[in-house]
Amino acid sequence: MQSIPAPFDTDAVGDLRDDWLASAESDVARHVLDDPAASSVLDCIFGNSPFLSQAVIRDPGFVCELLCAGPDKAFSQVLSNISDKSKESLNDNDIARILRVAKRRAAITIALADIAGLWPLEKITGTLSQFAGAALDLAVAHLLRQAAGQGAFELRHPDEPLKDSGFIVIGMGKLGAFELNYSSDIDLIVLYDADKIETSRPDRLQNNFVRLTRNLVKLMDERTADGYVFRTDLRLRPDPSATPLALSVIAAETYYESIGQNWERAAMIKARAIAGDKEAGNAFLKFLQPFVWRKSLDFAAIQDIHSIKRQINAHKGGTDIRTQGHNIKLGQGGIREIEFFAQTQQLIWGGREPSLRSPVTVQALADLTAFGQCDEQTADELTNSYGFLRRIEHRLQMINDEQTQTLPDNDEGYARLATFLGYPSADAFSEDLLAHLHRVQNHYGQLFAEAPSLGAEGSGNLVFTGGDPDPETLETIRTMGFRAPETVDGLIRAWHHGRHRATQSTRAREILTELIPRLLEAMAATADPDAALLRFDEFLKGLPAGVQLFSMFQAQPHLLDLIAEIIGIAPRLARHMSAHPSVLDSVLTGDFFGALPDIAELQTELHAILDRAEYFEAVLDASRRWAHDRRFQVGVQRLQNSADPADASRALSHIAETIVSSLYSPVAQEFAHNHGIIAGGEMAVVALGKLGSREMTASSDLDMVFIYDVPEDAEYSDGKKPLPPTQYFARLGQRLINAITTLTAEGSLYEVDMRLRPSGNAGPVATTTEAFRIYHAQSAWTWEHMALTRARVIHATSDAFRHAVESEINAIVTRPRDAEKLLRDVADMRQRLAREKPASCLWSLKQLRGGMVDIEFIVQYLTLKHAAEHPEVIGPNTLNSLSRLADADVLDAGIAARLTAALKLWHALQGMLSLTVDDDITTERVAEFPKTLNNRLARIGGAADFAELEAAMHLQAAEIYGLFQELIEEPAGALPPRAEHEDDIPAPLI
Repeated sequence: MQSIPAPFDTDAVGDLRDDWLASAESDVARHVLDDPAASSVLDCIFGNSPFLSQAVIRDPGFVCELLCAGPDKAFSQVLSNISDKSKESLNDNDIARILRVAKRRAAITIALADIAGLWPLEKITGTLSQFAGAALDLAVAHLLRQAAGQGAFELRHPDEPLKDSGFIVIGMGKLGAFELNYSSDIDLIVLYDADKIETSRPDRLQNNFVRLTRNLVKLMDERTADGYVFRTDLRLRPDPSATPLALSVIAAETYYESIGQNWERAAMIKARAIAGDKEAGNAFLKFLQPFVWRKSLDFAAIQDIHSIKRQINAHKGGTDIRTQGHNIKLGQGGIREIEFFAQTQQLIWGGREPSLRSPVTVQALADLTAFGQCDEQTADELTNSYGFLRRIEHRLQMINDEQTQTLPDNDEGYARLATFLGYPSADAFSEDLLAHLHRVQNHYGQLFAEAPSLGAEGSGNLVFTGGDPDPETLETIRTMGFRAPETVDGLIRAWHHGRHRATQSTRAREILTELIPRLLEAMAATADPDAALLRFDEFLKGLPAGVQLFSMFQAQPHLLDLIAEIIGIAPRLARHMSAHPSVLDSVLTGDFFGALPDIAELQTELHAILDRAEYFEAVLDASRRWAHDRRFQVGVQRLQNSADPADASRALSHIAETIVSSLYSPVAQEFAHNHGIIAGGEMAVVALGKLGSREMTASSDLDMVFIYDVPEDAEYSDGKKPLPPTQYFARLGQRLINAITTLTAEGSLYEVDMRLRPSGNAGPVATTTEAFRIYHAQSAWTWEHMALTRARVIHATSDAFRHAVESEINAIVTRPRDAEKLLRDVADMRQRLAREKPASCLWSLKQLRGGMVDIEFIVQYLTLKHAAEHPEVIGPNTLNSLSRLADADVLDAGIAARLTAALKLWHALQGMLSLTVDDDITTERVAEFPKTLNNRLARIGGAADFAELEAAMHLQAAEIYGLFQELIEEPAGALPPRAEHEDDIPAPLI
């Protein structure tokens, strides 16, 4: 017998001795205390372990038998009692009490054998595992009889319910390898083989076995007055957050064959059919042999196995080895590193060499040495350290029966543990502990040393294998800046389980394993890392596949920073990127961050692409891919401030114009297949609104009007389905709209707004030149003429017709007007707009008094007022028009400069908001802006911070509204009241 540790709490020993004797009430107990060895063991328990103290006081008779007969005989009797009960018909309460009493006695027996040095480590862990198997067999046999009695299924052998039952309990981890620790929970996978089960209701089979499994966990796990048996964990089953507690064998086999991960291969090394129908369990494990033990591995698979090891210490900023508070299982130099040292090499070599498949860690190290994959000194040192750390683990758990591997973080608790381990002082314990931890860390660090690291040297864990979150990984994630590390851990584990299509292939998950440290660092650099990662998860969810994109990230790591920036601040771009991941290919082109091309280059480029399309649907898809790439380019350049706001708006407008003009010909050709053409017919597309003024943002739709003309004698088109001109051009216009708006496999292009056509939604889709002229001469509202100040012909079937339509628009805009009526109409329209569509907050930059609409109204009013005498003021772009009005001396140059400065600010802010804010802007929404966005907006406005920007915006808006009042509201207010016969002015379509 080894030297028995001294009691730490000597004051407690006497009182607890008395309590034990009082509970025993027998001379045998006093006789036991007269034996020096037995007395020393009890004193060690009383002075070091509150849990064991209460256990021995509660069961003094058994303790006396144990101390007299020895642990081997006592444990045999515990197992015999369990076996005998398995043949009896008992209720749940009886079974629960039998198991808990047996567990208490097994715990006392094994603790005494450990403390007294009577059993080596492998017998201690083996005996714990043996008891767990026996307890599970008794519980399963009872529950199978009970379920069969309730009609869930029929037992083939009622007297031996486990035999051929089809109900399988697989022991995982330390339980499976006969390495269970003292207060360990048990990791189980529960399966059922439907082919072996006789039932009249196969449709209820899964529900019945889930219920049985839940009852099994309750029998094991529930705390009663007699304690508990084992904390039970079912999370090592396939994809535990998405699968039932009990799976069919077929479902489990399918999972492992299709998306089983390398860490699950490693976990299966220790798997054992521990209870229930062990024959069926062994058949299942045999089926999994090719999954666990691959005869050949490609480079990618080997790299992924390496990554199991390299996830530990993968992120910079991890914890160093320490003594107090160190986790001897998961921390650096701990038990897990020894287990991974063996298992990762077993996965690589065990497929070809069956002798390397031992589930027992120490035996696996010896086998690797014999095979030449581990030198003898390394194996000996790791084996020695493994025993040392497991002994600490057991004593630590014996103190309070806690499933913990974390050393006490205070002096008293640490000293108590050192004493319980037999050390004369805490310092002596620390010296040995550090030597072992550093030795393990050194050997583990040398494993696969040639493989590139997943992170910086001296970094923290990023481990996402196994069933439980890794504590150090959660701390690493928290240190990186994530507020909810458990959520982050769950997301990444879901990726590894193939929850999204993009992560369902083995290769995709292998690459993703390599990317995760870099990905987390990129997300951590955003203003809200948690929200950014959730949006990245949404991005993954939308991907049809992942290998190509993940490979791109792997080859171009800087793309992850761009992705993080987009996801962190620009949800519209992020959603666009998720729907069209191919846009990331364009980032790798040499000109992506270069100067944005002019419209001539864009048209040449798109025409060449569409010319290669072999059929109309291919034209639609190709146009969408091109537009997605180009709009994404503009968005990224604006986001990164490499394109100024005016250039970005112009580029977005050029892209839209190119789309419309380039799609017209293939649409017309497709239309002509059925309806032919109208000889001499002409058509033009007129852009208005932001497209017309070349002021588009990422969220702009297209305001358009179609104008056509035909010879006087034209009655029908010449196709197989002829149409009269009105229907022909209306349908042709609608086809063009459909080509732009239809959702294809590549998405849609733009929303199209036709409400600015004559008579609005009530009017025809396409209008003749004459009807357009008459409408605007006789029926149009003032606001419709204001809209025409921004009109541009962006496509026409001939230059002559383009000029004709432009002349008609110009004639309408330059027509002499009643200045008082124009002024009154503009003022009334703005007031009505303010009533019906008021600004929700300062950041409603369009409707804000002093915002964009006020400036646009000033420009459009002055253009219509003076265009007859000064046609040079006409121009679709608002900023250019301000210069033209000043040059014509119809607007004070100083006022024009103030309006220009304000409009540039509003445009710049609005352009950024269109990329970064995905919903309506309210005061509450502004309060939720991330700090990164606030800082970016402040820089755009030339302010030191967001508060200074908002103060400047208030002043700017007040100044511009003052100018609006000066130029429009006050002069209009001085006019005589509107005559009764004058119609009320409707609000414009803004």
